[in-house]
Amino acid sequence: MTFRTFGHALQFLTRLPAPRFAEFNPDDLSRSAIWFAVVGAIIGIVLALALWTGQQASPWIGALVALVVWVWITGGLHLDGLGDVADALAAAHRSPERFLEVLRDPHVGAFGAMAIGLQLIAKLVLLAEISGLPALFALALVPAWARWGPLVWSLAVPPLASGSGERFSWQISWPMAAAQGLVLALLSLWLAPVLLGALLVVPAIAVYWKLRLGGITGDCLGAGVEITETLLLLLVAVAVA
Repeated sequence: MTFRTFGHALQFLTRLPAPRFAEFNPDDLSRSAIWFAVVGAIIGIVLALALWTGQQASPWIGALVALVVWVWITGGLHLDGLGDVADALAAAHRSPERFLEVLRDPHVGAFGAMAIGLQLIAKLVLLAEISGLPALFALALVPAWARWGPLVWSLAVPPLASGSGERFSWQISWPMAAAQGLVLALLSLWLAPVLLGALLVVPAIAVYWKLRLGGITGDCLGAGVEITETLLLLLVAVAVA
């Protein structure tokens, strides 16, 4: 079961080689959440290596290499959610019904394109500001914290509709989320104390979804991951500066 759940987490969150399973049980997605932060750390380590390698030429080349690797390794999974949510929020006018209607539209609108573009620009600029071994350790933990977020959001905010956002909460619990948060907090305290800010960022995003929509969807989870990554990158960049 452990091998299966890790394989599902790796397959769902990345393009890295992962075992393929003949049958998919909807519960598998939720069970695999126990590995989300671990998979996030794997992503972070790859990004730190990519950034360091590119920085041998220049900070901006390092940032570009890391950003390209970031988009490739995740398959743009959470960027897609960010774009969809941006379009839906722009059209919803505080109406959850309209929000879900636009969210189901497979086309990317103007607001979605702008949100994705601004997100990529923000990450590029912030990655260019990150240098030195402590900051690289911090970068390795940023995706891990961001992928801890969906556990908290799924538990704290009810689902708006059936789908991945609703299925995700089936097999997770507050003790599981708290245990992962504690491990990440201890690692951050040791390697990058500035990332303890995630303990404020993640709950704040849950409050936003609760107040803004009264619920959450799978795309909201993806958008939350992207926003968390950018805000934590900002904290790291400010700490370096």
